[in-house]
Parts: sequence; structure tokens; C-alpha cells
Amino acid sequence: MQFSKKTIFMVIVDLIIINISAIFSLFLRFESFNNPQFMSYFEVYKNTFIFISLAKIVVFYLFGLYKTIWKYASVDEMLKIVSACVVANIASISTLAFLQTSLPRSVYAMMTVFDIALIGGFRFSLRTVNEKLSHRAKDDGKKIIRVMIVGAGDAGAMILKEFKNHYSYQYRVVAFVDDDKTKQGKVIYGVPVLGNRNDIPRLVDKYNIDEIVIAMPSAPKAEVSNIVEISKNTKARLKILPGMYELIDGVVSVSAIRDVQIEDLLGREEIKTDLTEISKYLNGKTVLVTGGGGSIGSELARQIAIQNPKRLIILDIYENNAYMLENELRKRFPNLNLVVYIASIRDENRLREIIKREEVEVIFHAAAHKHVSLMETSPKEAIKNNVFGTVNLAKVAAENGVKKFVMISTDKAVNPTNIMGASKRICEMVIQAFNDKYETEFVAVRFGNVLGSNGSVIPIFKKQIKEGGPVTVTHKDVVRYFMTIPEAVSLVIQAGAMAKGGEIFILDMGEPVKIIKLAEDLIKLSGFEPYTEIPIKITGLRPGEKLYEELILDEEGVNATKHKKIYVAKPTNIDYEELESNLKELRKAINDLSDDEIRSYVKRIVKTYKFEE
Repeated sequence: MQFSKKTIFMVIVDLIIINISAIFSLFLRFESFNNPQFMSYFEVYKNTFIFISLAKIVVFYLFGLYKTIWKYASVDEMLKIVSACVVANIASISTLAFLQTSLPRSVYAMMTVFDIALIGGFRFSLRTVNEKLSHRAKDDGKKIIRVMIVGAGDAGAMILKEFKNHYSYQYRVVAFVDDDKTKQGKVIYGVPVLGNRNDIPRLVDKYNIDEIVIAMPSAPKAEVSNIVEISKNTKARLKILPGMYELIDGVVSVSAIRDVQIEDLLGREEIKTDLTEISKYLNGKTVLVTGGGGSIGSELARQIAIQNPKRLIILDIYENNAYMLENELRKRFPNLNLVVYIASIRDENRLREIIKREEVEVIFHAAAHKHVSLMETSPKEAIKNNVFGTVNLAKVAAENGVKKFVMISTDKAVNPTNIMGASKRICEMVIQAFNDKYETEFVAVRFGNVLGSNGSVIPIFKKQIKEGGPVTVTHKDVVRYFMTIPEAVSLVIQAGAMAKGGEIFILDMGEPVKIIKLAEDLIKLSGFEPYTEIPIKITGLRPGEKLYEELILDEEGVNATKHKKIYVAKPTNIDYEELESNLKELRKAINDLSDDEIRSYVKRIVKTYKFEE
């Protein structure tokens, strides 16, 4: 058996401690080195110390005291030391008894106490010295970040402990805040609880707080939102420990802390879906997601994968996104039967080949050109992809007996002022017309902007803030509906479960949000002051952009469904033959007409389409 130099060093130190402890215990017991009784028992110890020392070292070894990495030592290691010292001294009593001699009983008790104190003290002093040296080595002259933790519960205490153990060279937690009055004035690992949430602005100024960490993973989102609202007006940067449902295995650690995001400010509670209802039409089915690599399509794929489909098929024209999603899904769902196709919805024959081969039963159609400004300069592409791509897919789905077809629509389809919105309104009309003609259940789900989707305002604002501004807003009064991507997708899947065919489902997007306020909040959440540190620039409405979006047409109206976040538009009569005739003419003329002529032609189909001629 080989021992490292560190182990040999620790054994030597322990031998010294064991013998110092014994001699000092004898001294305390008899209060003098000259006491005859002391000399008598010291003679006993001198003749047996080798056996006592050997017995204790063997016990320490068996308890693993020479295997522990002491720079990571904690309470568990301290308990191990206490247990080892108690057993070691019992072993020493047994050893002396075997040698037919003994020491006073009080000496054994004192030896145990001194062993624990000195052996434990030495090891934890090693940890402290190691931390200081390590932190000094890592410290490159950067400013220490002063941290306030909101939430003095278990999660907050665990975060503080990690900061102290592994990040103290970079972070210093100086205060806790908690609304629980019984915790206020108390101290957690040396850090005081100084007040409640309303004290945050005052404490940030008083203690020069650089970063606020909200450590309340079990708190309702509305409560977290209120704390974010209070904290965002301070100079401190905001971070948050996600909710427990977002934490893998419920593990609370510094690595789980993320920046506060704008959705935290919205205070939306997690939307509940009827998993039993959803699983009925997805479990064991072959499901196709078009535009699967996009923001909505990829989240659809993730949530569908959870429902244990027979096969999940991803279809996308952009190979990079599809490739990244494939890797993610194969890692997260190793048993998922996954197939990825690179294909365009404009290619009807390719769609027919895939849907027929895979025997697709459910389709979620998320593939579309969606950027308003880009489609305004390329209206023909909007029609080719959005309209005729949907027609191709719907036609092939109906021909091949697909059971359910769910199309993603947009609030921009209502009274559209841009070609993208008008193209999606035609798609809705196609869906309703096809539903009347074929056995497949065709439905559309209409909703507004999703937070964080590719090309949406949030990633753009974040990039602009990172670059030092300005943050660009098209108009000071422009408002939009917002929902998180997982929220929107869960409701899309739920709507699909409720569909009977022909419906246009409308998601409750909550209250509309002013874009300029969104910009201001995001700047504050990033630790800057809007208009002074990060300027906001008004650029003017872009072609086809509206100040506000609508979710229903005047002639539609809505009916409630059994899900409080989903409504269904009252059906409008779509004449299939008339629509088919119009689309045939549009398909023939699209390559010959000018952009403005295309817009005029689209207006014949979408009567509510308004554009500047």
C-alpha cells in the first residue's frame, strides 16, 4: 500500500497532536508536572504511547480521515472527525486494558475533546489557508462584486454558501432581504437579514450593492415580478434563481442563477395544460412539425417529444437550425423516434413523398416568412412561401388522410396593413375552406408576439444594450401583445386537442405592452439607466407596421372554450371554389405582376387588407 507525501505529512501531524493532547490532559488533571501522580501516570503513558498512537492512527485511517480532500470539507467532515476521535479514544482504552494498565477516566475524556479540537482545527485551518491562497491566485485585480440576496430561506442560504466556498474572490454577499419578520435581524453564515423587499432601494444605496440575486424558486411569479419591479429602479444588476420546475432535479446552485428576463417582469404564472387530453392525440402518433428549427417549431418539437409520440418528424429548409435541434432532442430524449428532413413547403412533390412515406397523422405547421419589413420589400416571396406553401401542405395532408392539421397564425392577420399579415390571413381562409371539403381536421391558432423568438424585439434590444445603445423603437406609442414561447406553444398544443375542425383559436395574450416601456425595463434590468447611460431612439414606423395589433376581425367575435386562455373565433363562411379560383389566378400571375399589383390582387382576396398605394 502506497501513501502520498500529503498522507504521510498528515499522519505525522496527527501523531504529534495525539501525544500533545495526552500530555496536556495529564497536566490538566494533576495541575503540575511535579505532581508525583502526574509523574506516575506519565511513566505509564511513556511506556504505552506507541501502542496508543498506533491504535488511533488505524482508527483515523478506517474513518477515511486521510482520504478526504480538506479544501472542500464541511459539516459532514467535522462529524467524521468527532466520530473518529471518540472511537480512537475507546480504542486507546482497550489497548491499555489489553496491556493491563490504564489512565484516569477524566484524562480519556479530556484527550477526546483535545483530539477533536486540534485534529479538526488543523484540518479546517488547512482549508482556510488553501481558500485564501486560491483566491489570491485567482484575483486579477477585478473589483469585488457586492451582492444582496432576496430570500433568506433554504435556497438563499445554499446560494450564500456556494458564494463563500467557491466565489468569494469575486463576490461578497453583504446582505439578505426577506419579508418574514422572524428572519429580519438574524444572521445567516455571517450575513445579516437587513429588511424586507421595500427596503431594497435604500439598502442598495447604503451598502453599494452591485448585484441583486432573487433566490425564491418556490415563490409565485406575481410575487417575483413585484420584487423585480422594485429592484429594477436601483443601480444594481438583477439576477434570479429560476423556479423549481426549471431546475434540473431541484438542485440549487450558483450555476443555476441567470439574468432577470423581461418575462420575469410580466409576472405570468405557468400555464396549465390538460396533459391527459393532449396525450390522447399525440401519444403513439406520427407527428410532423414544419419550420421545426425555428423558435416556435423547435419548442413544439420539445413539448411534443414529452408526449411520447410514435415518431416525431422535423421539417425545415434551414439545415443549421434543424441540425442543432436534432442534437438537442437526441440528447434529451434518447428513446425518441426522431426523423429530420431538409425540405421546402413550396415543393409539393417533396411534401407528398415525406407525408406518404412516414404515414403522418398530425401536422403542426409553423413554417412561414414572418418578418414584416422584409416581406414588404419581397411580397411575392411572402405569397409563394406562406400562402402556396400552406396550400401545398394542406392539399397533401388531406390526400394522405392526416387526422389533424394545426397551423400557426398571427395577430397581424387581423385587418392586415402588411403583406405578411395578409398572407397569413389567406392561410387562415385556406384552412377553413379545406376543413369543409376534406376529412382532415384543419384549424389555425392565432397569437401575438412571443418573447425571445428569432428577430423579435427582445434579442434585438439585448444586442443594442450590449453594444452601448442606442435602443431603437419605431414609435413611442406602439404596443404589442406578448407571451413566452413555452406558454404560446403549450396553448397551441392544447388548442389542437380541443379542435373539431375549422376553428381559428385565439390565445389570451394578457394586456398589451408598450414597446418603449419594454425597452426601458430591459435597460434597467441590464443595470443601466435609460436615456442617460443607454439612449433610446425613435426611428419611425416601418412600412406596413401598425401602432397596435388586433386579435379578432370585426365580423368574427369570440366564444370561450373550457381553457381560460383559449378562445375560438366565430366561424366565417369561406367559399372554397371562389378561393381556389382566386389562388389559381394569383399563382399564375405572381411572376408577371409588380409588387404593387400583387398587393392589389391580394386585397381582392383579403377585403380588410389596407396598404399605402
